[in-house]
Amino acid sequence: MTRYRTNLPQLSDKLFLTDGGLETTMIFHHGIDLPEFAAFDLLSSPTSQRTLLEYYESYAKLARDNGLGFIFESVTWRAGPDWLRKTGYPENALARICSDSIELLLPLRDKYQNENSPMVISGQLGPRGDGYNPEGLMSAEEAQAYHSRQVDALAATEADMISALTLNYTGEAIGIARAAEDAGLPCVLSFTVETDGRLPTGQSLADAIAEVDAATNASPAYYMINCAHTSHFVDVLDDSDWVRRVRAVRANASCLSHAELDESETLDDGDPVAFGVEHFHLRQRFPHINVLGGCCGTDIRHIRALVDTTLRAVA
Repeated sequence: MTRYRTNLPQLSDKLFLTDGGLETTMIFHHGIDLPEFAAFDLLSSPTSQRTLLEYYESYAKLARDNGLGFIFESVTWRAGPDWLRKTGYPENALARICSDSIELLLPLRDKYQNENSPMVISGQLGPRGDGYNPEGLMSAEEAQAYHSRQVDALAATEADMISALTLNYTGEAIGIARAAEDAGLPCVLSFTVETDGRLPTGQSLADAIAEVDAATNASPAYYMINCAHTSHFVDVLDDSDWVRRVRAVRANASCLSHAELDESETLDDGDPVAFGVEHFHLRQRFPHINVLGGCCGTDIRHIRALVDTTLRAVA
């Protein structure tokens, strides 16, 4: 049984925010180098920790001031064992990084949450490989064995849930879901899609969710779509039952493809107002999608636009 599954407040109809594109904000707006896109490296110095705290506070304050819920996501997207090695960290640093990332968020939750603005702390995972390029695919069993180390490390903290972002094939998603269930934490699985609304493997989002649910007895609390522009996936969403399993969206600011984003040396931050309008239309069609935030290229301007043009209009 999962520890907090029935208590996740975002499973209600209340609107929740998340943050924007943490890594692109730090790199392009703060001039901070993140080796291998590893935001957990920000925990290594008091100066970068202060920058990180200010970043989270801007979003939590926005949510509180507008009576919305908020989900804090830890900086551990790149903290899996393989990525630790690539960034020069010893493998035994995993538990400390996971613990420090959650400890950083606890005082912020205490400061900003209230009865009208419930706040959740999520321990975040990322893919073992490149989120845009599905190479070296693991079986569900291999994925469970690999990710269980990080899941178990996060389960030893005060995290309320696990979130796995930018997944591009089902075997890894199934393995993470099983690892989270074994660790006693609810999990949210987030797939990324290409411009045609399909996973980078070519599988449809509908088939991917159906496959994971069948293999896990529908253990994920819900699903999310991230790291794709809304125009890339809105047309594949319809009135089918599987769409009800998608409760969250963290979209890119840019409508460029993954390949184009990979090749770009500049930040495409799109149009924050248009970003808000796109999500207004998304919520009009699918009001059950009640967790909204941003991914690559987005920052506090984009999430403010969600509040101004989407959340207030639909609330």
